[in-house]
Amino acid sequence: MELSSLLESTLTGLGYELVAWERAGRGLLRVYIDKPEGITVDDCVTVSNHLTRLFAVENVDYDRLEVSSPGLDRPLTKAADYSRFAGQMVDVKLRVPMDKRKKFSGRLLGLEEDKVSLDVDGTVILLDWNNLDSVRLKPEF
Repeated sequence: MELSSLLESTLTGLGYELVAWERAGRGLLRVYIDKPEGITVDDCVTVSNHLTRLFAVENVDYDRLEVSSPGLDRPLTKAADYSRFAGQMVDVKLRVPMDKRKKFSGRLLGLEEDKVSLDVDGTVILLDWNNLDSVRLKPEF
């Protein structure tokens, strides 16, 4: 089974959402998890212990496992995130420039028909879903 699918099904079964995962240098496997009420250290320990046993059974190659919350500047990785976080401020990076810009910051209005709606200083812009490089929440204090 592909690692992404394995993580998704396992974490969903435990009551968590897989936000993202990555392999980093020196055998590090980093997994970002979330749930509606937020993530605690105990959640990270629970998931880490479960994944360690699962990876031994499934022969997943890694040297170190790091389980973490996605943080206040959480990446938006799934279509459902754009509904869940509508109304929040976001920072967007595009793959290909639009109007000579690759970076936008504004209030997320949502996702409709493969277009992300963003209010940038009172002007609504539409960004192509396939041109998004990264979208992260921008914490407001």
